[in-house]
Amino acid sequence: MFNEVYDVIVVGGGHAGSEAAASAANMGSKTLLITMNLQNIAQMSCNPAMGGIAKGQIVREIDALGGYSGIVSDTSAIQFKMLNKSKGPAMWSPRVQSDRMRFAEDWRLLLEQTKNLDFYQEMVSGLIVENGKVCGVTTSLGVKIKSKTVVLTNGTFLNGLIHIGDKNFGGGRAGERAATGITEQLVNLGFESGRMKTGTPPRVDGRSLDFSKMVEQPGDVNPEKFSYLDTTKPLTHQRSCHMSYTSLKVHDLLREGFDRSPMFNGRIKSLGPRYCPSIEDKINRFADKDRHQLFVEPEGWNTVEYYINGFSTSLPEDVQFKALRSVVGFENVKFFRPGYAIEYDYFPPTQLKHTLETKLVDGLFFAGQINGTTGYEEAASQGLMAGINAALQVQEREAFILKRDEAYIGVLVDDLITKGTEEPYRMFTSRAEYRTLLRQDNADIRLTPKGFDLGLASEKRLRRMEEKHGAAEKFVQFFRETSVTPDEINPVLEAKNSAAIRQQDKMFKMFARPNISIDDMKQVASVSEYIEANNLDGEVIEQTEIQVKYSGYIAKEKNNADKLTRLENIKIPVNFDYSKLQSMSLEAREKLTKIQPVTISQASRISGVSPSDISVLLVFMGR
Repeated sequence: MFNEVYDVIVVGGGHAGSEAAASAANMGSKTLLITMNLQNIAQMSCNPAMGGIAKGQIVREIDALGGYSGIVSDTSAIQFKMLNKSKGPAMWSPRVQSDRMRFAEDWRLLLEQTKNLDFYQEMVSGLIVENGKVCGVTTSLGVKIKSKTVVLTNGTFLNGLIHIGDKNFGGGRAGERAATGITEQLVNLGFESGRMKTGTPPRVDGRSLDFSKMVEQPGDVNPEKFSYLDTTKPLTHQRSCHMSYTSLKVHDLLREGFDRSPMFNGRIKSLGPRYCPSIEDKINRFADKDRHQLFVEPEGWNTVEYYINGFSTSLPEDVQFKALRSVVGFENVKFFRPGYAIEYDYFPPTQLKHTLETKLVDGLFFAGQINGTTGYEEAASQGLMAGINAALQVQEREAFILKRDEAYIGVLVDDLITKGTEEPYRMFTSRAEYRTLLRQDNADIRLTPKGFDLGLASEKRLRRMEEKHGAAEKFVQFFRETSVTPDEINPVLEAKNSAAIRQQDKMFKMFARPNISIDDMKQVASVSEYIEANNLDGEVIEQTEIQVKYSGYIAKEKNNADKLTRLENIKIPVNFDYSKLQSMSLEAREKLTKIQPVTISQASRISGVSPSDISVLLVFMGR
């Protein structure tokens, strides 16, 4: 049945698996995607949305490298918002509300049109490992399929256990069975495993809600989009979300079920996402708050199904129903299905290299929730990186690793393999020390050349990026070189309560003032004439404004990043024996031995390794 040897087998068809399969196949590797249900490829198991704080930057980075998540987010979007616009551009984060069914369909169709990619519907129950190297997989029907590399993207399916009140049953998500066999084999191979938890809210019938009692949450007036390609277009009309609130009465009704809650009666022992807690966890941890926000999100263009963001729960279904009916606008609510919690196996990611290949088994890669992360975007980015590196390994090319100053994806991977995680990891802008460099607006400038070199990003995409970047650079130079007279600029400055100038000066200095925007500068004739003569679009103008107004911050972060690069360039020998460094703390020796950092810079980021420990290491290496 499967006589050929694949270059890459991807196990699991979620967001990580889909990106892994697409990247490996697009790089020319013969790839097989195996998943338990081909109808559920790239299923949005939880909220029907992509992007958000820091997550939107990740989607832009995936797109810039040549992945598919940004394209599918655009083609299936029903609403677009740029979050944090009131803050600096390093914090701006795009987010779309998605049509759940169209999202999965668009992903499926894109994958079916991808050369070098085969599909098979079955459960993988084990790996074929010979002499410390993966050689393929075995399915539950006993089919053996050979491959040179394997990418595991099992999501919440590894020994998944669903909880609703005092009931629990095996499953990877509602209506789908759990995957068994892989965890046990990996543990036998020497891997350390653990358990994590996530949850999802009830889905309700929008026809039973009274939206007039809620606060409308419309999309942006001038929506943008995710993908840098011109093949997708911004939305011309959008669907609104709505917002309501819980109350003390709702909290009291929920507390009535706490004795039957698996969160509090000991049935669930694993940790859930700290930054996306269940409603029962919220009212228990924040007992002083008399209400919590609930976002009422449509699941698509035409469906009446709604997702109640902020009401994740594993309480008994009767308690969920009774409490939700006491929320304003939900007095007559009808359930499509109750919320539930799910426990699943994961493998602490300190067992991985920067490529996401495991340290114990050659050619075996992990991506997504198997590494302890939460969120579609985090999973998709890991899938992309694992697929890329699996293909590169087969092609005997150099590994692809993104540094912390190059991408949020680089921060994510480095955090996971260097620090590990004991609770579901979620990306935030605060995790990136170079977030002024890693903005959502410049992901293409940062990463498209790398995607092109890999064979993922097309030449058309590269040329489009170069044109945008070149036009913005020239426009910045225009402001640096062009002078403006007091007569031209003072009316603009005075209108913004900004100090007038007495003599001719460079426009750059005026534009760099905090309260002067590009719209203000357009009032100067030479600026509006330049824009019109060069036919500059919104992306170029926005990029120019950021480069002018944040030039000092950007230069400072680049300088700091350059200092970090010097430490990144100091390599630590493979399998270095830290036991001989007796002047180093015992904790540092243990952590360094376990994680085996590749560079001094990575070693410095390991929890428990102090600056003095790094000094000892540098002295020993003659630095």
